[in-house]
Amino acid sequence: MGVLKLKPACKDYLWGGRRLIEEYGKKYDGEVLAETWELSCHPDGPSEIVNGSYAGKTLQQYIDAEGKEVLGTNCRRFRDFPILTKFIDARDNLSIQVHPDNRYALKNEGQYGKTEMWYVMDAGKEAFLYYGFKREVSVEEFEERIEKDTLLEVLHAVPVQKGDVLFIESGTIHAIGKDILIAEIQQNSNVTYRVYDYGRVGKDGKKRDLHIEKALAVTRRVPIVRDKSSYPHIADCDYFTVDKLNLDGRVMKKMEGYVSDASFASILMLDGEGTIISGEETAVFRKGDSFFLPAGSGKYTVEGSCDALITTIRRKAASVRIGINIGVRDTQIGLVDVHQNLLICETMKTDADRPAEEVVQRIGQRTLSLLEKQGIPMDQCVSAGISVPGTVDSRKGVVRYSNNIRWKQVELVKMMSEYLPIPVRVANDADCAALGEAAAGAGRDCQDVVMVTLGVGVGGGVILDGEICAGKNVGGNELGHMVIVEDGERCTCGRRGCLEACVSSGALIRDARAATGQEMTPKEVFAGAAAGDIRLKEIVDRYTRRLGTGLVNIVNIFRPQLVLLGGELSPQAETLLPSLREMMKEGCFGGEDSEYPEIEIGALGNKAGVIGAAILL
Repeated sequence: MGVLKLKPACKDYLWGGRRLIEEYGKKYDGEVLAETWELSCHPDGPSEIVNGSYAGKTLQQYIDAEGKEVLGTNCRRFRDFPILTKFIDARDNLSIQVHPDNRYALKNEGQYGKTEMWYVMDAGKEAFLYYGFKREVSVEEFEERIEKDTLLEVLHAVPVQKGDVLFIESGTIHAIGKDILIAEIQQNSNVTYRVYDYGRVGKDGKKRDLHIEKALAVTRRVPIVRDKSSYPHIADCDYFTVDKLNLDGRVMKKMEGYVSDASFASILMLDGEGTIISGEETAVFRKGDSFFLPAGSGKYTVEGSCDALITTIRRKAASVRIGINIGVRDTQIGLVDVHQNLLICETMKTDADRPAEEVVQRIGQRTLSLLEKQGIPMDQCVSAGISVPGTVDSRKGVVRYSNNIRWKQVELVKMMSEYLPIPVRVANDADCAALGEAAAGAGRDCQDVVMVTLGVGVGGGVILDGEICAGKNVGGNELGHMVIVEDGERCTCGRRGCLEACVSSGALIRDARAATGQEMTPKEVFAGAAAGDIRLKEIVDRYTRRLGTGLVNIVNIFRPQLVLLGGELSPQAETLLPSLREMMKEGCFGGEDSEYPEIEIGALGNKAGVIGAAILL
């Protein structure tokens, strides 16, 4: 079949009106019709086919009978039917709500999360909707305002009129206001976390449930910038692409389209009347009708006058980023999606004793191999970022000096571009780790984060206002090379008493060897101290004091919201947090009268650097 006309599932939510019945001809016997699910395979409200040999069957039954080929090759990546389209008649305000992303929803609800778009079909003179926050709010303020019914004070109220389009990404707090008629295209999900409902009661006479704990976990608590980057489409994302069709019936009265094997087409008629012709079939339409054209059905023609939304599923966007984290011993190569999720990560030996050209060649070839194994063409990769220890000139793409891997004046971006024909950027490894944690880890709710990485060396990354703060000159923040012990142990940089010379893994091993005469790993040093070995306890106590001194110095300079510890020593350093927090309280300028940050262990472990590198561009 070339054209399937659909009958919607109807929803009588308490805030709905009667416009869909009276103006759009929806057949429904109830007093209130809030939503019609026009294109739906969701079990909570499947749409039915009303014409042809499958009349009376649900759309899902048709797909089961004909096979998933009717959805198109671009839908192979989806477990279920990808989208759900609706008409929504808001006679009254909808509840304030938020939708989770796929990862959270699949884990906690057993279905996909929800990203959606709204097309405003009609709106009253004073109509508005809520879309994100006016300003950034903390999780504590968010929770308190929910409890005290003051949440509306910090929400962004957006006036709307006919023709407006809003894209609501998962995690965005939102609500449709009263006196608005909307066409909605969304992911195939019915997961909604309600956080405020104006004190209304349901049909059972009880207040409707709120989902505060889950909403706190998934909501992005920052202002949302309206995205206008979908041109020439009115909405475009990995889940749906939406185009607007307008035929005035006079100058423009016919449109010819084509449905390839890549995707089905959904046509939602917002207004007008006429015919859709596909192959040997002709279907008559009027405002409010919904049609499904199977993938591979070929040429079709729309004639008459209409406003319509045409929805298709495109190939997954070119949204994969490559992250490469070059370490002293190992190099990680990872692929990261638009939500900063690490899709895959492989580890290889760095072999830093080899010439830099050979090291880069091996990494470049391994990266190409990873892409091939994952079936990802180069044109789906938008950029590559490289994390390297040492002094980096990010503007020129040059590693000026790295004492740990013994590189000097290595034109890393130029060399890697021979293998990766996409934008490539390089940055210091500690900066990348800090950026990764700030964007996708323990610091994702903070704008100002300092991260100190404890390993073979000691690095430091500073994130201010969500961006790497590395200064205007080449060199960046070398927090590990502040002197904390005058005339102390010689550092790899040539100076004495640097933080790195005192609290790196090598420093800990060195001090343990001097005290015990034994070769010990950092893990063994901490374990021995915890077991009561006086010599090792003295070493760990000194280590803690020196680390705390460095952290207090850093906080007094940058005043971040959060200090994170990362690197290979961070699991052991977790036992030091109570002592470090006490030092922070006592040592920060102003003491308890000032605002001093919390100290935590990074959440991403050794994956922070590869994620941070991937999102440099």
